[in-house]
Amino acid sequence: MIYLDNAATSFPKPTEVYTAAEHALRELGGNPSRSGHIMSEKSGNEVYECREALSRMFSAKPENIVFTLNATHALNLAIKGTSVEGAHYIISNMEHNAVLRPLTRLCEEKGCSYDIIDVLDKKSADILWDIKKKIRANTRALIMNHCSNLCSNRIYPRRIGEFCEKEGIIFILDASQSAGHIAIDIDKEKINILCAPAHKGMLGIMGGGFLISDGKYTLDTLLEGGSGFNSTDIHMPALLPERLEAGTLPTPAIASLRAGCEFIEKTGISQIRSHENMLFCDMVNKLSEIKQVKIYRPGSIGSCLLFNVKGLRSDMVGEYLAEREICVRSGFHCAPLAHKSLCTGEYGAVRVSYGFFNSVKDNEALYFAIKDLIRLSGTRERR
Repeated sequence: MIYLDNAATSFPKPTEVYTAAEHALRELGGNPSRSGHIMSEKSGNEVYECREALSRMFSAKPENIVFTLNATHALNLAIKGTSVEGAHYIISNMEHNAVLRPLTRLCEEKGCSYDIIDVLDKKSADILWDIKKKIRANTRALIMNHCSNLCSNRIYPRRIGEFCEKEGIIFILDASQSAGHIAIDIDKEKINILCAPAHKGMLGIMGGGFLISDGKYTLDTLLEGGSGFNSTDIHMPALLPERLEAGTLPTPAIASLRAGCEFIEKTGISQIRSHENMLFCDMVNKLSEIKQVKIYRPGSIGSCLLFNVKGLRSDMVGEYLAEREICVRSGFHCAPLAHKSLCTGEYGAVRVSYGFFNSVKDNEALYFAIKDLIRLSGTRERR
């Protein structure tokens, strides 16, 4: 089997990740920091070690790192937790439904509104100019995708973050496709809230994610419940991380995330990025030889490559590749706004997404499978 769907969930994981998750299941049975016994203390230590690993990677304070179930959970916390009645938001045209749907809910329930700016192939200065044109007196937050989950289109947060800081606008960065692939420093890049999953580029198992705050904005709660802190108080604690971590934390997922962080630190994030870029460019070169293939934004080099085969629906291509035991994802990838911006058509497109454990041989298998599909279907280049 050839796995090229790492933008959904990375696979395989480093050996250290499997070992950490199994160790947590077998040895860390107690609820972290909920009891005074040794099992609870061990679980609590594992959770804190993960906070420290994330703080090193993202230049954040450990106490401002909140564990979530996934990036969608983190984004809902960030967007709804900082919302106010009638607020205005600015988002990019490459956002995922994890941003678009919470905002839609706020528009319906709190009278909020949002504007969309185009970030495809634009420099930071041009993006800033577009942001300035959309700002209103009630603009609450700017929410942007660091890297697209479709075509690797990327923004550079630093100038945007500096502008938001000057204007008093909350800068929320969706790092779902960049965490673990690109170095991020929330302090230098002036990111107020960063949201990311554990199970993609961070190489952890499913069931985990995280939100990192710079501590400048208070976040309201989505969930209330036990926090292991001041149990006689009927309100949630005022301070992070306990304020947003109601209930039992997913300790095995957190342990695996800590191991993923350490693997990335040991390997070097630049080496991971370089390897994925090489595979992207290699596949673009291969697919460019096939006249029936349309590649979307081949110049946006990164871990995600989007294409269509002319005359074939994306789901047909995906099904054929699955029969050849090549795992990709076709359709709209929970990002219809981005697909509309890319003009992929009524059936979406096929996404190949790389991880550190993919190889050029994977690309070769995909290339020949697409050639065979075109031959079998009798597809001809459109004039």
